[in-house]
Amino acid sequence: MKFHKEGHGIIRNTILILLVLNAIVWYIAPSWVLLISGFASLVILVLILQFFRVPAREYKQDKNQVFCPADGKVVVIEETEETEYLNEKRIQVSIFMSPLNVHINWFPVSGLVKYYKYHPGKYLVAWHPKSSTENERTTVVVENEMGIPILFRQIAGAVARRIICYATPDTRVEQNKEFGFIKFGSRVDVFLPLDADVKVNIGDMVTGSQTVLASLSKE
Repeated sequence: MKFHKEGHGIIRNTILILLVLNAIVWYIAPSWVLLISGFASLVILVLILQFFRVPAREYKQDKNQVFCPADGKVVVIEETEETEYLNEKRIQVSIFMSPLNVHINWFPVSGLVKYYKYHPGKYLVAWHPKSSTENERTTVVVENEMGIPILFRQIAGAVARRIICYATPDTRVEQNKEFGFIKFGSRVDVFLPLDADVKVNIGDMVTGSQTVLASLSKE
């Protein structure tokens, strides 16, 4: 299994800490305590490893479609006013990423990065209505070859404390290439044009870089 570069240090430190703790338990505690400690350590390590795993996937591209930027569950589909950059009504689709999901993020469209901004903020639970505007987050806008800007936002959750974003303004990016990583529970919002044909429903489990969120108008 391959592990993401953002997790290499955490995986290494986790293994070292667990080895030291179990060595101390082995030295000072009876054998049954060591068994419990060893089992708990194994569970913790497996959770950390699966969180930073890199899935083996085939990546497709289609200029008329918006792909899902993250693994998780669709928790919001609603018309809203986007006020940070677009300043117009959009369809917001939000994907909640649990700690059991892969936490890599992928570009939902190809095009030119027109805007990027990091916002420090709170750590409300990711499904909180105000998490989109008050939590630690990044906002990225990519304009596709049809001139349609697609805004998407990484949002930290109650557990997440670090958002990684590789997007750089005025650079060209490819659909379903990695654009970032969020550590330990979070969500991603995508703001689609009002005439987009949304292909998912609230409650759907979606797969980053694989599930089509919406089709864009060709006009």
